[in-house]
Amino acid sequence: MSPQPPTSVAGLISRRTLLKATTATAGALATAAAFAELETPAEAAASFVLGVDISWAPQMEARGFSWKNASGQTQDLLTILKGYGITAVRVRTFVNPSSDPANGHCSINEVAAFAKRVKAAGMSIMLDYMFGDTWNSVGVQNPPAAWRNMSYSQMRTAMSTYVNQTMTVMKSNDVLPTWVQIGNETNSGICRPVGSVSSPAQMTGLLNAAYTQVKAVSPNSTVCIHLAQPQKYDVMTTFFSRYAANGGKWDMSVFSSYGSADLAPGIVANMKKISDAYGKPFLQSEFGGRVDRASSTQAALVAYTKALKANGGQGIFYWEPECMSPFTGYNMGAWDSATKRPTVIMNGFTQA
Repeated sequence: MSPQPPTSVAGLISRRTLLKATTATAGALATAAAFAELETPAEAAASFVLGVDISWAPQMEARGFSWKNASGQTQDLLTILKGYGITAVRVRTFVNPSSDPANGHCSINEVAAFAKRVKAAGMSIMLDYMFGDTWNSVGVQNPPAAWRNMSYSQMRTAMSTYVNQTMTVMKSNDVLPTWVQIGNETNSGICRPVGSVSSPAQMTGLLNAAYTQVKAVSPNSTVCIHLAQPQKYDVMTTFFSRYAANGGKWDMSVFSSYGSADLAPGIVANMKKISDAYGKPFLQSEFGGRVDRASSTQAALVAYTKALKANGGQGIFYWEPECMSPFTGYNMGAWDSATKRPTVIMNGFTQA
């Protein structure tokens, strides 16, 4: 299940093809209070999160890859990223992953080990639960193999156990995440068909089980619901209306969008509209663009960042900027595979 290069459709840079409530809690109230303190645009801009998802980095390093800075000097990847103002790193975790370098790994123990490096670099951590043994995304939501034949009640118990155990691993390694995504691009639900959006009570039960266990281990983590393609407002409304109607719990709404610069204002406006409807803060947890069109991708990064700041968004994360061939054919990183230097895309972090 290898990530495939995207295609451009109607002005959009599409999502990678195969890569792929209201019950108040102390944590949710604390989150709301924290965001309420951001009273002025200047304060909001100062706290804006510039992030990256670099979950491939440990596997790339294991296969001999390294990165150069803009001056051509080989340097630790996290050090280079900090030079662009990056303050947060998102890492994904699979349930029972294979040893495939590009489509496996990311067990919770590997994630915790990498998170230690992230924390030591002074960066915050976002944990992305895929709730599968490999990629789950907007078009694919397969449960881990060990859960495949479970009933809803069995799966809810498995979900609770898994999230509690994995969050406990993060806690024991002193790397509790600032944000936790319970599911990845869950437009159609999670662990389908049991947790499909067409079975909203079961979908909500599974996600609430995850929410409860995140809070049990780490009350201060901000628990996020993650949807893709916010330009499809009706899809956003379908998910959130069903989730909220069934008592869904979450602290923040986060979104994936890979649109071009001209589309950024409208897409971010949709993020704000859906988030405002449920009284939740929001950010963009995935962005990317073609590395062979670096200037356009740089412009899109600037456009999204400006639109997010203007609409009260809390941050933006670039998905796998460090990737290079031949490790992967995914062509939406931000490094030049030939020179191993960052492209002009990375300058977009400093220009908005």
